[in-house]
Amino acid sequence: MVDKIKEVFQLTDKGAKGLIKASVSTVFSYISYMLPLMFVMYFIRDLLMGNLKTPMLYVFMILGIAVVMYMFLYVNYNTLYTETYRESKNLRIDIANILKELPLSYFSRHDVSDLAQTIMKDVEAIEHALSHAIPQAIGLILFLIIVCISMLANNFKMALAIILPVIISFVLLLLSKRMQVYGSTKYYNQLRVNSDKFQEAIELQQEIRSYNQGYKVREDLLWEMDKSEKIHITSEFSQALPLLLSSTILKFALGFIILFGTNLYINGDISLLYFLGYVIGSAKIVFTTEGLYENIGEIMYLDARINRIRELRNTEIQKGERVDIKTYDIEIKDVEFSYNEATKVIDGISFVAKQDEVTAIVGPSGCGKTTVLRLMSRLYDYDKGSLFIGGNEIMKIDTDSLFDKISIVFQDVMLFNTSIMENIRMGNKEATDEEVKEAARLANCTDFIKNLPQGYETVIGENGSNLSGGERQRISIARAILKNAPIILLDEISASLDVENEMQIQNSLNSLIKNKTVVIISHRLKSVENADKIVVMNNGKIDSIGKHKDLLKKSKLYKNMIEKSNITESYLY
Repeated sequence: MVDKIKEVFQLTDKGAKGLIKASVSTVFSYISYMLPLMFVMYFIRDLLMGNLKTPMLYVFMILGIAVVMYMFLYVNYNTLYTETYRESKNLRIDIANILKELPLSYFSRHDVSDLAQTIMKDVEAIEHALSHAIPQAIGLILFLIIVCISMLANNFKMALAIILPVIISFVLLLLSKRMQVYGSTKYYNQLRVNSDKFQEAIELQQEIRSYNQGYKVREDLLWEMDKSEKIHITSEFSQALPLLLSSTILKFALGFIILFGTNLYINGDISLLYFLGYVIGSAKIVFTTEGLYENIGEIMYLDARINRIRELRNTEIQKGERVDIKTYDIEIKDVEFSYNEATKVIDGISFVAKQDEVTAIVGPSGCGKTTVLRLMSRLYDYDKGSLFIGGNEIMKIDTDSLFDKISIVFQDVMLFNTSIMENIRMGNKEATDEEVKEAARLANCTDFIKNLPQGYETVIGENGSNLSGGERQRISIARAILKNAPIILLDEISASLDVENEMQIQNSLNSLIKNKTVVIISHRLKSVENADKIVVMNNGKIDSIGKHKDLLKKSKLYKNMIEKSNITESYLY
């Protein structure tokens, strides 16, 4: 039962168990609602039979019913909302843990705003359904089954007059599920589009304003909003119409019970008390079932959101065993990789980056250089071939033990909206303030940090928005220096640096690469001429491998790149 509920609603173990408790307490709360009706029927029976008891007995019965109802309703309310908000927390934490384990390839295929919507809005919708729809729906179904069995046992014909319209209306509602789910899913997907569009408009304000595209962007956003409103209206109709039809048919139950009950009463087959009891019971069932249909409608509305969480849970995560890596040669054999099935980015490359050497990867833009670094660090898993670190196949190493041995500085620097001190300390959370400052000095950060309002405690804004590109890059380099890992992967670290800073940072790095495996990508070919090995790539393949002088002789591509680099450096504006 727990596993089934987990799968249907994509809850955690505790959430599924909590839902069962909430549903059971809901059944008892609905049973408690029947107690006043039972008391009224008991009083009417005594009145019709002229067998009224002492008034105090009825008073005590009313008080007893009130106490029982209060207890059941209190337990139901407490269980329902306690379990709901506990699961809301657990579900968000569970999704966050899933996201933490997913490979980067997943994020390259999904928008960040889409994932944020899953954590916030989708869980919020499930949270509302857990407190207002799902346990009530389960509880109502169980309650109706109990009531219907009781009615059938007392008078089969009268019970059928109530039950048949209920079954027919319920079947019609279920048959309309596909239409309701289609409408709500279409609206859900459009909301995702709206979120992406707004996030893009916010993030690209500089570009939008500099190219005077504000009006065009505004028009596009308004068009998407109008489109979503039309889809929303259609979606609401697709849910409201089946509910209206089912509710209309449901009303026949009351008419049927009066019709059949009157006939049975005239023929003397039932007493007036039974007749009144079934009429009141019929009204109660109709009212309760209408509430059930509203809850089912909300559950159907969740379908797209539940499927989104199911997709997250079913995404294959990177697995591996804890490995104590002791040597750090990186060997690539016939590796192939593509970000999508249509385009192969890496096509059968093979080379070795040895420990205590600097291996440079060069080639035209888009040839797959950065992708190779991502594969070396297992930010992505390759499709074919093999990649070994210290003789261990990388796809068999768990990511925690692997990342512990690697320092990465990519061209696209990502910083946190916190202080410079804490941004650098990301490289080693155990580092002291003095160790952080020493890493900053080696990365040539000291001068610009001194000029900031709070120095190392200055909060740098979202993704370092308060810093220049070169300053952000140097903080990223300071992180790598602080980590002091045996494998260093550097992707265009000088792209945002001026010549003076580049020279100083290179001098700092030279003192840190002893006994380490260093792989570097650079468009400034002058900076990698002295590398122990240069791997020339073109269109995802290896063009040639060797030292600078050898490549000038045997690689036309490398020679051409050097010539163009020299022309660029000597060009005057």
